[in-house]
Amino acid sequence: MKVIKRNGTEVPFDITKILVAIGKANDMVEEAQQMTPMQIQRIAQSVELACIKLNRSPSVEEIQDLVEHQIMAHGAFEVAKEYITYRYTRSLVRRSNTTDEKILSLIECCNEEAKQENSNKNPVVNSTQRDYMAGEVSRDITERILLPQDIVEAHREGIIHFHDTDYYAQHMHNCDLVNLEDMLQNGTVITGTMIERPHSFSTACNIATQIIAQVASNQYGGQSISLAHLAPFVQVSREKIRKIVAAEMEAIGAAPSEQVFNELVEKRLQDEVRAGVQTIQYQVLTLLTTNGQAPFVTVFMYLGEAKNEQEKADLALIIKETLEQRYQGVKNEDGVWVTPAFPKLIYVLEEDNIHEDSKYYYLTKLAAKCTAKRMVPDYISEKKMKEYKEGNCFPVMGCRSNLSPWKDENGNYKFYGRFNQGVVTLNLVDIALSSGGNLEKFWKIFDERLELCYRALMCRHNRLKGTLSDVAPILWQYGACARLKKGETIDKLLVGGYSTISLGYAGLYECVKYMTGKSHTDESATPFALEVMKHMNDACNNWKKETTIGFGIYGTPLESTTYKFAKCLQRRFGIIPGITDKGYITNSYHVHVSEEINAFDKLKFEAQFQHLSTGGAISYVEVPDMQNNLEAVLQVMKYIYENIMYAELNTKSDYCQVCGWDGEINIVEEDSKLIWKCPKCGNTDQNKMNVARRTCGYIGTQFWNQGRTQEIRDRVLHL
Repeated sequence: MKVIKRNGTEVPFDITKILVAIGKANDMVEEAQQMTPMQIQRIAQSVELACIKLNRSPSVEEIQDLVEHQIMAHGAFEVAKEYITYRYTRSLVRRSNTTDEKILSLIECCNEEAKQENSNKNPVVNSTQRDYMAGEVSRDITERILLPQDIVEAHREGIIHFHDTDYYAQHMHNCDLVNLEDMLQNGTVITGTMIERPHSFSTACNIATQIIAQVASNQYGGQSISLAHLAPFVQVSREKIRKIVAAEMEAIGAAPSEQVFNELVEKRLQDEVRAGVQTIQYQVLTLLTTNGQAPFVTVFMYLGEAKNEQEKADLALIIKETLEQRYQGVKNEDGVWVTPAFPKLIYVLEEDNIHEDSKYYYLTKLAAKCTAKRMVPDYISEKKMKEYKEGNCFPVMGCRSNLSPWKDENGNYKFYGRFNQGVVTLNLVDIALSSGGNLEKFWKIFDERLELCYRALMCRHNRLKGTLSDVAPILWQYGACARLKKGETIDKLLVGGYSTISLGYAGLYECVKYMTGKSHTDESATPFALEVMKHMNDACNNWKKETTIGFGIYGTPLESTTYKFAKCLQRRFGIIPGITDKGYITNSYHVHVSEEINAFDKLKFEAQFQHLSTGGAISYVEVPDMQNNLEAVLQVMKYIYENIMYAELNTKSDYCQVCGWDGEINIVEEDSKLIWKCPKCGNTDQNKMNVARRTCGYIGTQFWNQGRTQEIRDRVLHL
């Protein structure tokens, strides 16, 4: 069993340290009030047993809490007082310098929490370390100076999660829809260099990757671009190639028929499209932004965005090439084709591609083939999104953050160029447990926590107020989000619903299970679950009326936060079977990962909650290897089109670099810790394997924390 120290490093559990600490406290009291050596030994053994039952590495603070509890349970209150006093004194000493130890552990690559914070960041790389080091300083300033202490304390206790505190000190926003169309058609500026309208598709793709990298380095969330904004440049290249081929034919005295001439042009055009798409894929994967990872970018594929039939046909050509290249994958350092994490792909299901007799159904079949092997694309139903978004269909920002419809001064809907200000997530499980199951108390605590979240979200909003466009010219001056003047603030973009701000939520399943004794899928418990969702929606609507700020509720992905919340709940309420007995809590409104339910029932059930999660959410179904059953994949896709706005299929895509195994790499438990292990050769070195799994909305790799790893292990198949 391992223990996580305060600086994030992981060390073996040592019971003698507990014995020594209790012994010192015991020596400080009068002999008549002292515990016997046998009592001290029993306390230490009880603490050790409690730690083992956690099925994860406990923190030093958790162990000390357990020690306190056991001392008091033995009636040794004077000893407990001395122990608590000692803890407090040591905490004051540590508080005098809150960042040095963590930064040193980052540099030496022994900070386990940092290693597991983001499954797509390598903490050994210098650029990642620089970002983490800067993040520790930012987090320290945020918690000591910038945020009210009750919000800081609620964040530490897992009552709420104030996301991205490592970026809060800077005036940075979360995620956005890049207005690539404006930047390509009207030009932009990158690091002081004027970039004019491109004269070919390949150049447009190259510029797009430079924009992606610049945007990623000036924010901390995901971004989305649309392939429809690249489609017009296919025609630009077509016309350019026609002139080149005509000149070549004239030079050699050839006079091919119009059909042959057009075939020559289209063949060269396809080669350019292939090269352009490859540029985007490889540039996105090989670029390292200033935060030490590949840009978190989503590529949107929606035929309905094309402005005419020729542009739609050209867009279909780009989509086809994008899907084919993603199906192939990318080569790892051993030259083996593997599944990349980015770019994330979203394919829109629409009337032009969903039916077998639809013109572009061949693209949908290709998407199904790609999903079965590489887990992308994900799917948006044009039909359902138009029902919910005033007749509009548009991409999410990053993995799920969703805009509300907004019209400009001319009454035209606008989505590209808009962004999210930030997220604060509410722990619904903590509300339920704090109420003790009393409904009246539940709603009272719920309202108190919502008010806390509102104040925290307003901190995010006010932190962005007064931000000058000069801090990120690519975003605010040169078209990614706006075309503001130098020295102008972004304030007008923060109100009126132009940008969003998100009230995240987590653990609806556990919340309902504790309050009703049943899963929220039970028809007797579902109304309460829906009432909880509506209560958050009502709060956001009231805040929006009061401020004109675009509040919305958001199904938080919970990559590392699921583990944090679970540990905090165990510390605050102990181990409660079915509620706090795991190293994770359930994402947003989802059906619990271990609950048996078929894919179609799951999607149908979750659709009603997704509809209420106006600020963004995604549903998924867990499936086995479907590469030889594409018809079943297509059936799920058609069901998505008819029933739910945004969903994905999760499968597995692994490779062992030691022995070449390309089947599923297993999760096993060794020394009370979950690890990844190749079933063929027994390799457990995470640096010598490629594991791709859905974190929730996007693909991650094998560097997850223990809570998320347990959640992945517990997932059941829905097909």
